[in-house]
Amino acid sequence: MRYWLMKSEPDAYGWRDLVREGEGTWDGVRNHRAANNLRAMEVGDRAFFYHSNIGKEIVGIAEISAAGLIDPTDETGKWAAVKVKPIEKLPRAVTLAEIKADPNLAEMELVRLSRLSVAQVTASEWDYILGLAKK
Repeated sequence: MRYWLMKSEPDAYGWRDLVREGEGTWDGVRNHRAANNLRAMEVGDRAFFYHSNIGKEIVGIAEISAAGLIDPTDETGKWAAVKVKPIEKLPRAVTLAEIKADPNLAEMELVRLSRLSVAQVTASEWDYILGLAKK
């Protein structure tokens, strides 16, 4: 299993929207590195659901439920998409400010490549953030 972080603006598509739908399509990604991350995802991988712009915090955990899809919003058929299902809301949101202030997370893609909408998360980063969410 691999771990990821997926950003969405909560006023466009937030955690509550995903929970309400039960499964959502992650599409509209037009950055090559982020799209490659989508292509690398496999069913069963886990992803942090991150609210960007408003809140700037990790709020939940989603699971990749379908992988290797063509983005339905892309007429060229070149961009990737996946489907995700909500697993659980974090007990406490972990903010970007907390993550940036923590030297243990200094190499996290969220910190180093801040504009990337779909980022890799290492297993150790995943576990560490889960620990922060329980504090």
